Amino acid sequence: MNKIIIIGGGAAGYFTAINAKENNPDLDIIILEKGNDVLQKVRISGGGRCNVTHACFTPKELCEFYPRGEKELLGPFHQFMTGDTFEWFENRGIPLKIEDDNRVFPEANTSQAIIDCFQNAIDNLGIKVFTNCGVNSVYQQENKWVINTKEKNFEADKVVIAAGSSKRIWDLCETLDHTIIEPVPSLFTFNINDKRLVDLLGTSVQNATVKIVGTKLEASGPLLITHWGMSGPAVLKLSAFGARILADKKYQYNVEVNWLSRPTEKVLNVLLNLKKKEPRKTVILKSPFTEISKRLWERFVAASDIRIGQNWADLNSAQLENLANQLTKGIFNANGRTTFKDEFVTAGGIDLKEIDFKRFESRKHTNLFFVGEVLNIDAVTGGFNFQNAWTSGFICAKALAEK
Repeated sequence: MNKIIIIGGGAAGYFTAINAKENNPDLDIIILEKGNDVLQKVRISGGGRCNVTHACFTPKELCEFYPRGEKELLGPFHQFMTGDTFEWFENRGIPLKIEDDNRVFPEANTSQAIIDCFQNAIDNLGIKVFTNCGVNSVYQQENKWVINTKEKNFEADKVVIAAGSSKRIWDLCETLDHTIIEPVPSLFTFNINDKRLVDLLGTSVQNATVKIVGTKLEASGPLLITHWGMSGPAVLKLSAFGARILADKKYQYNVEVNWLSRPTEKVLNVLLNLKKKEPRKTVILKSPFTEISKRLWERFVAASDIRIGQNWADLNSAQLENLANQLTKGIFNANGRTTFKDEFVTAGGIDLKEIDFKRFESRKHTNLFFVGEVLNIDAVTGGFNFQNAWTSGFICAKALAEK
């Protein structure tokens, strides 16, 4: 009987184990988890509802959401894609739903539905799970793998490392002659202390364009003002694609925001027309742009050297240009970062050149596999990191199940 040890009791480890055992019931599979509990990220994802995947059904398009792994995942996504994820869960009595922003959740609206699905499958298939079982070392002895833990040694024919972004496991992988791309945070919000944003917690615009000054980094989408500064999909996308650049800058850089995602000239024309059409109206009282809330508009007006009681007719060209620039070229100084909710994701991990993506197997050692976030693969927020876990786990499982 082929014995398989899976290191890591998270999404990727469980999905690999279940699919491998279903493909080949003769496998003897053990999952080793260092913590007290399994499936911790599944539990907290999506505010406790579990953002299972994203409603993007074209492999090439899906790949574009992965700052690292875009090229390598194209082949795997042709084998197991978001539609397959829907089918996999629905076949097990867990229907999924697509929300307005294309994130996908279980219809039950709780991550416990996913956890119960996995746990029931593990129990029914006879897969053994050991918690509080951290791995100290992995090495080959004759034709077997030896996995050393505090409690005991395990022997296996095949080993799967599915331990996520764990420094301890990455160090262990280096002892197996694998290269680790140094990890840096990927999904984070921008810490910005600016009087234009003070006390505007929860204010948002639906389509802003955000740039990192002095780089080619740019992203568009919803932007949210938070207690710490800026968040929302546009900022999180920038943080993911700019993970290494922003780390090199030690998280100190200038952010340029176009709150309207419109050219400065067009915005200036709107302001000039208002000056002509409504000369006696007070500038600060109402934003002519529905996207901009009244309070945010007041901040931009104040920052443009416009007095509280000034009418449109009283504005000079410099004030109008200042206001257009505040709306379309506002510069904000970022100093530091804050983890996005509980969804801590890292850029870094096993060098992708050392992996055979037809099997998710090491190119350095036969019968050594890597799935999920232990690889140098990460994505923007919205269910994409879980899709990587499902796809890598499914393909790895097929390789494990070979007779």
